[in-house]
Amino acid sequence: MSYFDNVDLRQLDNLELLAKQVVEGFIIGLHKSPFHGFSVEFAEHRLYNPGESTKDIDWKVYARSDRMFVKKFEEETNLRCQIVIDTSSSMYFPKNKGKIPNKLEFSSMAAASLMNLLKKQRDAFGLSLFDSELKEHTRCKSSTTHYRLLLTYLDRLINDTTEQKQTSAAKALHQIADSIHKRSLVVVFSDMFDDNDRGEQLFSALQHLRHAKHEVILFHVVDKKHEIEFEYENRPYLFVDMESGKEIKLQAHQVKDMYVEKIKAFKDDLKMKCLKYKVDYIEADINAGFHPILQSYLVKRSKMK
Repeated sequence: MSYFDNVDLRQLDNLELLAKQVVEGFIIGLHKSPFHGFSVEFAEHRLYNPGESTKDIDWKVYARSDRMFVKKFEEETNLRCQIVIDTSSSMYFPKNKGKIPNKLEFSSMAAASLMNLLKKQRDAFGLSLFDSELKEHTRCKSSTTHYRLLLTYLDRLINDTTEQKQTSAAKALHQIADSIHKRSLVVVFSDMFDDNDRGEQLFSALQHLRHAKHEVILFHVVDKKHEIEFEYENRPYLFVDMESGKEIKLQAHQVKDMYVEKIKAFKDDLKMKCLKYKVDYIEADINAGFHPILQSYLVKRSKMK
């Protein structure tokens, strides 16, 4: 059973509800995990101590976990998180609609869930969308009104069917680095398939963010089964470049070894450059669900305190 068997993708038209469900499930899972102390701190709960007032007990969590937790009401933190999403056409892979979202839908739902968690923790968050240029860029705020506005941007993004949008990640990231004036956590969702800015150009942009004292997490969004492991049936396929429209017919098994070798080299280079520039690299497989995204954020947040 896949992670998405428990997520109704028909709720894509209600990102707020889906994000709430994802985050509530994530928090409950953390409460039951061996990392209880870590999770409670960041879920804004702590264990109830006998003799305390019961007015702040979170009864919803108790009903689901059979453990009593008290809601913590802390001062608003200084954390600012800029969420950046690559919206180029390669992010629409895979195109077949089903239980598993494509990379853009996955990134949008992960971003919505992350914003929900940030809002719970009273952290400020903003949203940036780019393809060949920066399409949308908001400042960081922590209000519910701001959260719902960003959800409308994500919803509109999911429903945009424009094809053959190319990527210029380096240009967009330089613009974002110039526009964020306070130290922030910058979270990037991208497949990093960039035809226009290969090699050092892209990483000079990430270095620009680091030079400006921002912390950066790169979620490398992939369909691991098809894009990394090249798991296709042994029959002819027509492969189409989603950004240029170019087509090629081939037998999958004839190119698999060469493809896997080249994609491994691409990933290894990506990881090494991230290590060099002190960027957190996380592979985000669209088949694996959203909890690894939220967990990685919490780990990074704990290090920034």
